[in-house]
Parts: sequence; C-alpha cells; structure tokens
Amino acid sequence: MLVDFYSKRIFNLAYQFAGSYEEAEDLTQEVFLKLYNSLSKYDLEKNFSAWLLTLARNYMIDQYRKTKWEKKTRDEFDEHYLASDAFDSPENGMVREESKKIIWESLNHLSTEIRMAVILRDIQGKKYEEIAEIINLPLGTVKSRVNRGRLQLAKILKEKKESKNEV
Repeated sequence: MLVDFYSKRIFNLAYQFAGSYEEAEDLTQEVFLKLYNSLSKYDLEKNFSAWLLTLARNYMIDQYRKTKWEKKTRDEFDEHYLASDAFDSPENGMVREESKKIIWESLNHLSTEIRMAVILRDIQGKKYEEIAEIINLPLGTVKSRVNRGRLQLAKILKEKKESKNEV
C-alpha cells in the first residue's frame, strides 16, 4: 500500500536527482527497501510523508556521494513536464525540450544541498515549510538555499547564453 501511494513521488524525486529513468527506477526500489528496514525507527508523532521524503533524500545524497554519478542529458521528458506542457507545435516542443536540457545541465553545477532545495521548491512546487521538514533545516536556511540556487542558476544560464552568442 505504501509503495502504491508513494512510488510516483519517490520516483519523480529520484529522476530529478539522478537524471536518468533507469537510475531513478533503481533508486526508487532501493528507497522502498530502506523504508522497509527503517519502519521501526519511524516516530508515529511525525508526518509520515515528510519522514519518507527525508529518508529518500538522504539515501539519494548518500548514493550520489558514493558513486559520484553525473546527471546525463535527459532522453525523456520528466512526467511533471509532460503533464503540464501542451505542445501546440513541434517547434515549440523542441524549444521547450532544449530549454529543459539546459536547465537540467545547469542544475548539475549546483551543490547537492542547494540543488535539492531548488528541485523541491521550483520543480516539485513544495512549500518552504514542507522543504524545511523534508531536509530537516530551519525555514530561513531553506529560503536562503533556494534563493542562492536561483541566483547561481541565473548566472550559469547567463554565461551559457553569452558563450553561445560568441560562437
């Protein structure tokens, strides 16, 4: 029942973090194994969703540190974007795909902590309070990381645009 209810959320987080469908599937399965082995540690007084997302996030960061995998150029659209984008022409679809590719590549240049805060806020649409609970940090720190991430992304994107215009 937990897998059915939470698998889509965990998969989306894993996909956004890992950058490939296959890695996201593996991470999702591993998170649920970790959940199964950690259920005895869950405090019934706490919000289960936040606890599970924290567990998932921490596991993904640990895996990232162990393997140092890099985000790959996305072959497929993220489910979040497929649901929200209405492609009114092939040209607009290609422009959107290229823009997303550039953004995801730019996200890879952010530190893990800042990238996670930006993904949770700007891609998954979580509230700052939810993010603070998920990553177990004060609200002000979360806001600061999101803001810092946005500024760093803007700088990276500006540099990419300028280097593209020079060519």
